[in-house]
Amino acid sequence: MKTRKIPMRKCIGCMESFPKKELVRIVKNKENEIKLDLTGKQNGRGTYICRKTECFENAIKSKRLSKSLETEIPEEIYEEIKSEISKNE
Repeated sequence: MKTRKIPMRKCIGCMESFPKKELVRIVKNKENEIKLDLTGKQNGRGTYICRKTECFENAIKSKRLSKSLETEIPEEIYEEIKSEISKNE
């Protein structure tokens, strides 16, 4: 039997590669809405981050999250994403 290739993605907080299923996806859709994509299948521009609060804070501090989604992100969306990540930590 042939082994399947595991898709790897890079966390924008710590810049390390992990299997796609271990990361959380953040998506910007065509209406410029930014959402947390727990399924990993929503349409739009996506970026991946670890389920660690430190990685999320590093991504905010270095503005990597805004750069990867190519838009400025409002503070309330940061809070929503942070609460979801800390809940899953």
